[in-house]
Amino acid sequence: MLGKRGYSQFIRPFLYLVDLIILAFTIFYLLTDRQLYLTVFITFWIILSIIFSFYEVYRYTKIVRIISLLARQIFVFTLLIFSFLYITYSEIEFLKVVKFSIFLFILFSIWRISLHIFLKKYRVVTGRNYKEVVIIGSNKTTRRLIQFFKNEPGYGYNYLGFFTIKNEANRLGTFEDFFRYIKSTRVDEVYCSIKELSNEQMNKLVLFADNNLLTLKFIPDNKYIFSKKLEFENYNIMPILSLSDIPLKTDLNKFGKRAFDIIFSLLVIILILSWFTPLLALIIRIESKGSIFFKQLRYGADFNLFACYKFRSMMANKESDSIQAAKNDMRVTKVGKFIRRTSIDELPQFFNVLFGSMSVVGPRPLLLSHTNDYKDKINKFMIRHMVKPGITGLAQVSGYRGNIETDQDMQNRIKYDIFYVENWSLFLDLKIITKTVINVIKGEEKAY
Repeated sequence: MLGKRGYSQFIRPFLYLVDLIILAFTIFYLLTDRQLYLTVFITFWIILSIIFSFYEVYRYTKIVRIISLLARQIFVFTLLIFSFLYITYSEIEFLKVVKFSIFLFILFSIWRISLHIFLKKYRVVTGRNYKEVVIIGSNKTTRRLIQFFKNEPGYGYNYLGFFTIKNEANRLGTFEDFFRYIKSTRVDEVYCSIKELSNEQMNKLVLFADNNLLTLKFIPDNKYIFSKKLEFENYNIMPILSLSDIPLKTDLNKFGKRAFDIIFSLLVIILILSWFTPLLALIIRIESKGSIFFKQLRYGADFNLFACYKFRSMMANKESDSIQAAKNDMRVTKVGKFIRRTSIDELPQFFNVLFGSMSVVGPRPLLLSHTNDYKDKINKFMIRHMVKPGITGLAQVSGYRGNIETDQDMQNRIKYDIFYVENWSLFLDLKIITKTVINVIKGEEKAY
């Protein structure tokens, strides 16, 4: 009898099957009908889906997360296809693969988002595919969770009540009553407030859950520690809970980001800089004497110094390394005002990206003077140097670009930089690039 759980046990296998059917038909009609290629590409997809946990999507997963997983899966999948075609000397054209990848991303996005929305509506309308849940503990955190269960029926949680040692009118019972309740009522998941349980009670609860096939989840009470991403590791047979490393410290993520940087920077260099640089060089030299390019030392990843390149936008001066350009700065040339406002002066940094000292997206490298002034002033400042600096960044597209006038300006910028470092994803990079292009077209007040 299916009951309120509905057909949930069949959803994930159904999802696998439909995905593979969509993939096979798309490869067959848009890429190649060769049986060997079809088999190899589907194998690539299956292997990547395991590596990237592509199908680790749950009822509480947000649509942004689904798109992020999909973007990463298809991006690396496309790189593998290119590699395979290069190794096998295939005659399949580059543009054909690009069109295939774009169509596949659009098709999968529509399919996966539609399914996600449909299942939410299905639960609300039919009352099926629900998980029965109870809570152990009564405090602000558990009350917020209760409100979530009640206000978001689309996620598919049916809240039954809570247990606590406190003498509260609405409780289902005490901690000891919980065990009797479970034996007489179907419960799928139990949420426990850690601070309301002793070690002995915790051990008893875990043992009971294991013996009764209950899913046990703990509600953290230390907001700072548990707002961080945690990893569960085993040292021999000893379980260890640790703060997880930043995403770009893993080899796979570093490889994906570096591959994207190389491809993106090569496209910009070949399609734009190859013809635009001589033209702009002529204009710069006509207006003022000096080098076409401006080189400035900045701190990069692991706090190593590197030479950051720009098109020169100022008259030659001795203060360029220590004082940022301000509004109506007399040092900025006429052509310099234009290329700074449109961010054209940053284009040579794509050579920095190609050679590995920068990334397309990352925390913007600061003046050495600013870094030395603020690295001991602002908490967690140095986290921004755990990854490569970027041509554009989350802080810049969030309104924190240009001159740093107050300590608060720098604090706001660092806040966004830290969020980026700790929450990096390929989807976030693509989002920042898109916003950057829009801002360049619109123009920015602080670009001077």
